[in-house]
Amino acid sequence: MDLSQYFEIIDDYAVFRPLGEASVEQVGETIASAISWARDQGIPKLLVVTLGWAKLRSPNLADRYFMVKRWAMAATGAVKVAVVARPDLIDPEKFGVTVANNSGFCADIFSSEDEALFWLRGSNDHGRRNAA
Repeated sequence: MDLSQYFEIIDDYAVFRPLGEASVEQVGETIASAISWARDQGIPKLLVVTLGWAKLRSPNLADRYFMVKRWAMAATGAVKVAVVARPDLIDPEKFGVTVANNSGFCADIFSSEDEALFWLRGSNDHGRRNAA
């Protein structure tokens, strides 16, 4: 999959809007690739809008853990990531955000693109402070 067609660069952040169908495993790897791409381009903030992925099932706890750990490795502390997902795909406890915090990865998940962008643009800090 050529990811470049799904990117838009705006100021100091990039927006990644993938389309089509994907398994949870494919979602995890695709977002990791997008994070790596942003890191390699020197883009410090990435907004990932997953709403264009059809028929996506809700990840279980293990899926969330390994997915976020993979994203943390891809970010290497250089990319802050906000994910937008359907409300039914977001864990009410935000387990993935906890995993991100524990991994030194600045990331959060939102059901609204406006909220995600507000959070993403709120700070240049790539530290462990996440809105939970």
